[in-house]
Amino acid sequence: MDSDDTVLKKIEQIMLSIVKTLSLGEPPSLLYDSRSTWDNISFHEETGLQMKLNPSMTVLKYNVATSVNRYALTLKVISLIYKLVQTNSFCTKRDIFYQDKNLFASQAVVDDIIDNISCMLKVPRWQLHVIATSKGCIAGQIQYTEQDGNVVNCSASNSGVLVSSNIVGLENIRTNAKLVLIIEKDATFQKLLDEGICQKLYPCIVITGKGFPDVNTRLMVKKIWDIFHIPMFALVDADPHGIEIMCIYKFGSRSLSFEGHNLAVPAIHWLGILPSDVERLHISKEVVIPLTKTDIAKANELEKRPYFQQNKVWQAELTKMIHWGHKAEIQSLSSISMDFLSEVYLPNKLRYAGWI
Repeated sequence: MDSDDTVLKKIEQIMLSIVKTLSLGEPPSLLYDSRSTWDNISFHEETGLQMKLNPSMTVLKYNVATSVNRYALTLKVISLIYKLVQTNSFCTKRDIFYQDKNLFASQAVVDDIIDNISCMLKVPRWQLHVIATSKGCIAGQIQYTEQDGNVVNCSASNSGVLVSSNIVGLENIRTNAKLVLIIEKDATFQKLLDEGICQKLYPCIVITGKGFPDVNTRLMVKKIWDIFHIPMFALVDADPHGIEIMCIYKFGSRSLSFEGHNLAVPAIHWLGILPSDVERLHISKEVVIPLTKTDIAKANELEKRPYFQQNKVWQAELTKMIHWGHKAEIQSLSSISMDFLSEVYLPNKLRYAGWI
């Protein structure tokens, strides 16, 4: 991990390069690894998705009309980051956006620029002193101390607690959990807590990113794995988007592949619900949903990803879903019985796999 001084020096080197280029009468540019193409990504089952050593580059040129605006915005954000690091201050991505809403136009623009700067400097985003507001929740047998000294006992809440916005600063993390259950949706997360899942599945930790997970939720999962190495399982919808969410936790994402080693946990198991489970459990056709054109396009795109091409079992599951032409949400298990998920499905799945 780079120190603040190292981050400052990296920014200063970029600024110095721009000044030198201008002094030669040439238009300056900014370069960083292209994060939008799978051609730049390598995959290893043990580490997940990683940026290749010599990837193609994205170039923002000051004298090109299509990139001059993004070039200027990037320099503005770099200047804000430099001041934050220099003064040991922190702010959220939202704070940066609201400094000049009209200039940035949208929060998504700010988010993308910050990730590009992180990639450009080769430092994790949290070392830029820019934090993101967490959306994920965590519950169960885990306790920790936040950087401000606040002690969080996740087992004391009936509805879970918000994942910390500063995972790196967590200290005194303690747990007696035997497993971690990663839930795709908040509704399922809350239902399982209401049904006492943390007691039914031995002492456990339950966490949700409420859909596509934010970086803080992924960091929390990764930190728990790095410290305790307890079994981790993903429970997602039997649809292409649920499967993709599981893959993000397990192998990382293309856009943040340069930070894959800090975010991915390849040891995560795809617990369910599997397309084969839907067929095996004879889930009523009245509660399954036809695949849309978007779903089919996503499924076809997933099949081409390296982690699917190397996993015959996953390929078979995806093929089964496409051939069947339907998808099923986790909630569809309630059509069997209201507490089927917590009383039957999860315990039996884990018992069959030899985890409980």
